Amino acid sequence: MRPLPGIPLLAVVASLNATLASGAEPLHQQIDRLIAAGHRDYARLAAPVASDLEFLRRVHIDLTGRPPSATDARAFLADTSADKRTKLIDRLLASPEYARRMQEYFDVVLMDRRRDQKVARAAWEEFLRSAFAANKPYDQLIREVLSADGSDPKARAAAKFFLDRDLDQTVVTRDISRVFLGRNITCAQCHDHPLVDDYKQEHYYGIQAFFNRTFLFPNVQSPTAMIAEKADGEVNFTSVFDKSKAQKTTPPRVPGLKVIADPKPEKGKEYKVAPAKDVRPVPAYSRLSQLAGAITGADNMAFRRTAANRLWAMMLGRGLIHPLDADHSENPPSHPELLKLLADEFAAHKFDVKWLLREIALSQTYQRSSEVPARLKNVPADKFLVGGLKPLSPEQLGYAIMQATGFTDAERQALGKNATEAALQVRLAGNLAPFRSLFAARPGETEEGFVATLDQTLFLKHGAAIRNLIARRPGNLLDRALALTDPAAIADELFVGVLTRLPTSDEQQEVASTIRSASDRQAMLAEVVWALIASSEFRFNH
Repeated sequence: MRPLPGIPLLAVVASLNATLASGAEPLHQQIDRLIAAGHRDYARLAAPVASDLEFLRRVHIDLTGRPPSATDARAFLADTSADKRTKLIDRLLASPEYARRMQEYFDVVLMDRRRDQKVARAAWEEFLRSAFAANKPYDQLIREVLSADGSDPKARAAAKFFLDRDLDQTVVTRDISRVFLGRNITCAQCHDHPLVDDYKQEHYYGIQAFFNRTFLFPNVQSPTAMIAEKADGEVNFTSVFDKSKAQKTTPPRVPGLKVIADPKPEKGKEYKVAPAKDVRPVPAYSRLSQLAGAITGADNMAFRRTAANRLWAMMLGRGLIHPLDADHSENPPSHPELLKLLADEFAAHKFDVKWLLREIALSQTYQRSSEVPARLKNVPADKFLVGGLKPLSPEQLGYAIMQATGFTDAERQALGKNATEAALQVRLAGNLAPFRSLFAARPGETEEGFVATLDQTLFLKHGAAIRNLIARRPGNLLDRALALTDPAAIADELFVGVLTRLPTSDEQQEVASTIRSASDRQAMLAEVVWALIASSEFRFNH
């Protein structure tokens, strides 16, 4: 058994021995068993396991944010070893591209593409990238995010979650609940939620009470602002439906858990640093410092449940709880026992993200084909009978086009002996701006679902940026295709390079016919590449 990156060999051996001694199934086998139990006719109706090339493209995009190269595709197809999928998963999880992919994914999860204001993007991205490269436990990462106040230059990047929301208490309350607890309780601000009985107004203000004493110092406009805190101050709220207008208050509290009572301060010693002109106050007791531990603590089932559900959705395209921020009794998980298992095992393995993603990727549930079998007339999305279609994120689409056209290969070739992932990233990153501009949600909005616009279509079909990526360069796709003479070989090169699959016989014939009728072979092949990139097949991970 190969050790997972970042985990000592002895720890892997000990874990394996414990599993064998207990007779427990590996998690990926338990996943398959529990998914199958969720549909009475699952074994007969479920799609077969995906082909090698379909799986290769899917897992590459999911774990590295980029599709495989044509060279990688042919090597994987030629590999006859029984464990080649396991080896591939381990290799991708150990790659620097994995850390970059997770940085891009969790940047959107945590920041909703907000504009950079008080924390530099480069520092924030490096904070996330290095955390996933080191396989930092997920709970530790989130504790760092929720405990940073921006006062320590070395830890300022982690404070972006608060600082680039201007510490707006309404926005921060909503996003802490939504992102870390799986509950969008925005509608419980003025009264108990009108549609979800589980979401109470006291839950909303219990979260807000952790930081109701905070403010930005020296002011909210300062680009170097940091969080300051007073030693007193309570959260007060009134329900708009309460005719008596009775005022209520609550101490800090995570929904479903015990309140965190303030210790009684010794008179005259309420502050470590007392308030004064141009002085950032520091209280002797900080409510804000209790937040990270309360959210990520072992008694908070919602945290690990939400984290496990989010990672499942990243890989499968849909959460066991769907939408991801609608965890309540009237919207139960599609597979309750599985979600509990994932959450508990994630916590038991010390919130090891690589371990959980590996187990999900090893499951047949993840590896099922996205092609709907003829025998399946209805495809309920929450039963995971087939591989789900996942629209590529703006970053994935940009990198996919650069990889497919061979632009990435050409840039790597140009770097020569200096072709590290970091150096290549510098050369590629500048091409992502139009993809983020056209395909991303607006700053501050959650990125959910798939919406195609006319601007996107025009960009893909006629945009100069796409034309420049397709243009012939030494070693890129168009250059490789033009070096071939056999129409069948040309078709193979184009389809494997762009779609990570071999062309059908009809597609081979169409390419051959197009080549024979072309007066300008280079222009014609460029148009074929363009058509493949603009196809709906390319826009999705499947």
